[in-house]
Amino acid sequence: MDNLQWLLVIAAFGGGVIGAYIGALPAFILTGIIAIAGGTATLAGAADLTVGYVAFGAYLGPHVAFAGGVAAAGYAYKTKQLKSGTDILSSLYGTGDPMTLIVGGIFGLIGMIIFQLLAAVNFPSDLPGTTVVILAVVTRLMFGTSGIIGKYEGEGKREFYTGGKGFFCNVVLGLGIGVTISFIAQQMVNTGVDETVMGAFPVVCFGIAATSLIFTQTGFACPATHHIAYPAACAAVWSGNPVMGIIFGILGSVIGDFIAKTFNSHCDTHIDPPATTIMILLFVITIVFV
Repeated sequence: MDNLQWLLVIAAFGGGVIGAYIGALPAFILTGIIAIAGGTATLAGAADLTVGYVAFGAYLGPHVAFAGGVAAAGYAYKTKQLKSGTDILSSLYGTGDPMTLIVGGIFGLIGMIIFQLLAAVNFPSDLPGTTVVILAVVTRLMFGTSGIIGKYEGEGKREFYTGGKGFFCNVVLGLGIGVTISFIAQQMVNTGVDETVMGAFPVVCFGIAATSLIFTQTGFACPATHHIAYPAACAAVWSGNPVMGIIFGILGSVIGDFIAKTFNSHCDTHIDPPATTIMILLFVITIVFV
């Protein structure tokens, strides 16, 4: 690694501490806010560095701050400072334990190294999302006891996806977001927006969805949607076909539900369903359209 890469790795330790002290989800909401600001600036024709260095860099990158916060929550649970390692809403500064913050920093640092290794081999998917998934699995193996797919102790057959009206709600959610994003993207292309500038549109869509989690953080029944919005926007922009955006919007919603019930239920640490879904769908989109 060159000097710049090492600087980012060192900085990522601090980013992981930030994710731990503020909490994984609050840190991710801040990621969304910065992504909106930087992506909007790019769409307006300005040169922007905040997306690469702040929103998805060593400061608030999901592979650094969010992953660090998730790991710190797992550690706090294992050391009996938190009721559950799945608690990604709480600020872990409240534990009063320096080691909890250090664990966040170490995972943030490792997250940056993994990110750079994936970039070096041109891994064909979303690098922050893939790194989040890798570190979440490591967190569960290190600090959890429920296994990768959780430990079901209920009565009857375990549910691996939402059925009935819930399934159709997920389809409508993916359809609605996919339609809006895809046809806005098409309209922007039709008005002559430069192809390079259009590359910022998925970042803005991601940022809006991530920022909407502030409603989840404050107790409302608002679902995560960045695993719907981001693949839908990427598919629509990269394929040049709004239908592809709609298809991947629906897929994001349905697959995200399956991932949540399979890997993030009946468990004691957090494996992020949106990040896992983004990793899967961006792999497909990259292979097919790039």
